[in-house]
Amino acid sequence: MKNKPILIKNAWICQIESESVNPTFGNLIIENGLITKIISADDSPSKKDFDVIDAQGKVLTAPNVNFHDHVYSRLAKGLPFTGSMANFPEILQNLWWKLDLLLNHEMIKASAYMAAMESIRSGVTYIFDHHASPSHTLGSLKCIKEALKEFNVRNVLCFETSDRNGEQLKIEALKENQDFILKDTDKDSKALFGLHASFTVDDSTLNSIRNFLEKEDAGIHIHVCEDESDKSLSLKKYGKSPVQRLLDYNLVNEKSILVHGVHITKTEFALLKDKKPALAINLDSNLNNAVGTPIFENIPEEISVLCGTDGMYANIPRSQKQLFLMLRNQGFSFDKSFYIFRKMYFDQLNFIKKYFPDFGSLHTGDRADVIIWNYVPPTPLNSNNFFGHFIYGILERPIITVLQNGKVLMNDYRLIGIDENEINNYVYSQGKRLYNAMK
Repeated sequence: MKNKPILIKNAWICQIESESVNPTFGNLIIENGLITKIISADDSPSKKDFDVIDAQGKVLTAPNVNFHDHVYSRLAKGLPFTGSMANFPEILQNLWWKLDLLLNHEMIKASAYMAAMESIRSGVTYIFDHHASPSHTLGSLKCIKEALKEFNVRNVLCFETSDRNGEQLKIEALKENQDFILKDTDKDSKALFGLHASFTVDDSTLNSIRNFLEKEDAGIHIHVCEDESDKSLSLKKYGKSPVQRLLDYNLVNEKSILVHGVHITKTEFALLKDKKPALAINLDSNLNNAVGTPIFENIPEEISVLCGTDGMYANIPRSQKQLFLMLRNQGFSFDKSFYIFRKMYFDQLNFIKKYFPDFGSLHTGDRADVIIWNYVPPTPLNSNNFFGHFIYGILERPIITVLQNGKVLMNDYRLIGIDENEINNYVYSQGKRLYNAMK
């Protein structure tokens, strides 16, 4: 049976035009996954049998994107870890590297289900994931892809290549990335080549990745200088900084995501800028791990700034607000902070289109990916003050409705076509297995 067209009425439709956001109050009509008409709120649509969503004066925008997630971390709540966690290397060794070795495909699937539900509630319908499950590497990305597909969440996946677990598991990680890039991408699932961080990736591994990427149009997704230890250990083991190693192996391009960048120097950023990679900022994770925060004045204009969550949660609005507050905390004026925030907003829109060219801007003919925030503007909303409303109002409010490709994923805070109780029980059953394994 053909789905009825959808009428979203009485919404502030925040259309994207080049480097501006132009809100207009009106009604939006969706048919066959596309926005087919935008009309004034005073106009009546042609006589059709619509499914109607009344926005009641709330704000409608394009969906949120999480540019750095770790789906596999979703079960890491209240686990019985042992060992010191006094610094970042100990956090890795005594929590994350123990946890990822215990993950199997059922736990990965449960983690992806949990991430999908959390993401939809945060208006996130696009996820760039950085995965690790070294004991069950092969097929793990396809497992995540299929789980996210059940929730209509588009994704860009990769596996965290590392030499820390020995030669065989490194080889499997290389193969998992290569196989997914070559065989498993489609219109809703894309790929990057994943690496953990410089200090756990040997020169021979970087060379293998270079040889593969010379033949493929792909970027890398890697943690870079999250903690000072990445730099000191890379210098000790390989005689070069993480940035210099990536440049020497020609692994950085405009489709690449470098994650964190807390301890990348101004000089190193200057070396990177001609390659035009993106930098995914994950401020809450940086604060949680006490590794420092990026120095924004060091980041050149040529490098796109994106927002991620590092697997702590799915709440990209929180990450974006944190970025603005960190700019102010680092001494930037309001004018400069707004400028950098605006740049980040449009950097994200431009970067996502490198992977999904059909990512919409809320115009007639665009893919119907839309979210409605529980925010009714208390003052006039226009292109000049959109970001004032966005930072101090919209980002503080929950998402009430989510549509992906014209399909309603959530309406009035209720996930559609999803038995949350059944999924939560399944997630708990796998979380309990992980909990017991860690004991």
